[in-house]
Amino acid sequence: MLRTMKDLQGYAIRATDGDLGHVKDVYFDDQQWVVRYLIVETGSWLASRKVLISPFAIGQPDWAGKVLPVSITKEQVKNSPDIDTDRPVSRQHEMRYLGYYGYPSYWGGIGPWGNGLTPSMMLMNGAYGGLPAGENRAQSNRDTAGFEASRDQDGDPHLRSCKAVMNYHIKATDGDIGHVENVLIDEETWAIRYLVVDTSNWWLGHQVLIAPQWIREVRWFDNTVAVDATQQTIKDAPPYDAAIPLGRDQETALYRHHGRAGYWADEGKRDGREFLVSPPSSQADKYRPGGAAAHDRSPGG
Repeated sequence: MLRTMKDLQGYAIRATDGDLGHVKDVYFDDQQWVVRYLIVETGSWLASRKVLISPFAIGQPDWAGKVLPVSITKEQVKNSPDIDTDRPVSRQHEMRYLGYYGYPSYWGGIGPWGNGLTPSMMLMNGAYGGLPAGENRAQSNRDTAGFEASRDQDGDPHLRSCKAVMNYHIKATDGDIGHVENVLIDEETWAIRYLVVDTSNWWLGHQVLIAPQWIREVRWFDNTVAVDATQQTIKDAPPYDAAIPLGRDQETALYRHHGRAGYWADEGKRDGREFLVSPPSSQADKYRPGGAAAHDRSPGG
C-alpha cells in the first residue's frame, strides 16, 4: 500500500523503551528514489535534537495509531552520531551512522536495498550474504575505511529532504505543468512511487501522478523537476484522488496512458538476475526488527 509523505509527518517513533519523538521529514536517495531515513524530532527528552532512523530498524507499523515501532533503545539514539539534518547527508555521514548501528550499506547491489526489494530482505540476503552480525560490522568497518579513503573530505551528498521537494515546479517537455503537492511512498519497500502534481495553477485542473522513472532531471538549484512527457499527455492522464486508495488497476491505466511498462514488471529482476522478493515467513521473522538478529545488531553487541 502507498502512504503519502504528509501522512507520515507526525507519526510517533516508539523505541523498545519508550517514545523517541515524531517524524518531521524523510531523506530519500535522489538516484533510486527510495526513502533511506526518517528525520525524527526527539522532543524535550533529548533537547529537541533531530535524529535519523533507518527503515532497517522499523517493525510492523501501527497505521491506525500512527506509530512506527523501532528495534533500538533511546540510549542508542542518544549516543548515535550527530548529523546536521538541515543539510544534505554525505556518504561518509551514512557510513558512520550505519557502522554505529551495525547495519549493512545498501548500495552496490542489484536492488533498491542491496540485493533485495525491502530492508528486511537486505538484512537476510543483502550485501554481506547473511554473515553473522559481528562479521557484518567488521565488513562495514572495512568498507568505511576503503570508501572514505577514495572520497574527499566534503563527501558526496546524495540524500535529499522530501519536504524540500514540495512545491517544486514540474516542467513538461513543452512547458510548465504544475507543482509537487505530495509524494506516495511504498510502505514495504520505502520506494517513492509517485510525485503528486497539482495542475490547478495552469488550468482548472486536478492532481495527477508522475513516476520517478519518467523524470529527466531534478534541478535542485532552481527547484524544478523536468519530466519526459508533454503538457497534453500529463493533462490527459487519469486524475488522482487522494480519498481513493490507489490500486494496481489504476496504476496500470496510468502507465498505459504514458506508454510505459509498470515498475512491478521488472521488480523481480535486476540486470538479468533474480533477487528474493519475500523470504519464508520463519526466516523473515528472524530478521525482522525486534527479532534475534535485530538484537544482535545493537552497538557493541
